[in-house]
This record gives sequence, structure tokens and C-alpha cells, in this order.
Amino acid sequence: MDALKTISNASMKENAPQVQVGDTVKVHVRIKEGDKSRIQIFEGTVIAKKHGGISETFTVRRVAHGCGIERVFPLHSPAVDKVELVRHGKVRRAKLYYLRDRVGKAAKVKELL
Repeated sequence: MDALKTISNASMKENAPQVQVGDTVKVHVRIKEGDKSRIQIFEGTVIAKKHGGISETFTVRRVAHGCGIERVFPLHSPAVDKVELVRHGKVRRAKLYYLRDRVGKAAKVKELL
């Protein structure tokens, strides 16, 4: 068990992004198409963080063309190039799944000043 912890600690990113639930972030994802790769930006609100350590993930939600889109990103994945923090959100919950049922301005998160 100690060997697994050692390997997982060695493969963790040193500068892993500090994202909190409620934050609005831009996730730069590396997408490989054939032999080329490009960076795609996915911007949205962090609605959940799960697990911990090497297997930590965060879920980002956005609304595009009236349709809600959620993506789960592993925090220590090499496919995640970088995570930019757009703004901090003021929330009182660990999971913001209630935003799925809200529409328009009711689905917004207040900014932490």
C-alpha cells in the first residue's frame, strides 16, 4: 500500500490548480486528432469535486445554446493543460447539483468579493 502511495505522489502535478466549488474556470484541454493536437477551452462553473489524491476530479457545467453541458476533468490528467480561474463564487454547499434545475439568472452563483 505504501508503494502505491509513493507512486501516486510522484505522478501528481506539482502545480495542480486550486479550484473550489462555485468558481468559474476556463479549462484548457489538449485534444488529439490523428497525429495533431490542439487546445480546446471549456468555460463554466465548478459544481462538484470528488475523491482525493491522484484520482481527484472536478465537474464543470456550462449552458450552450440552451442546453446544459457537464464535463468531468481529472485534476492530475496530462490532457488538462491548465485551469484558469475567472472568478470565485460564494456558495454554502459542497455540491451544486441544484443548478441543473435552475434557468436564467436563478442559475448564477454570487461572486466572492
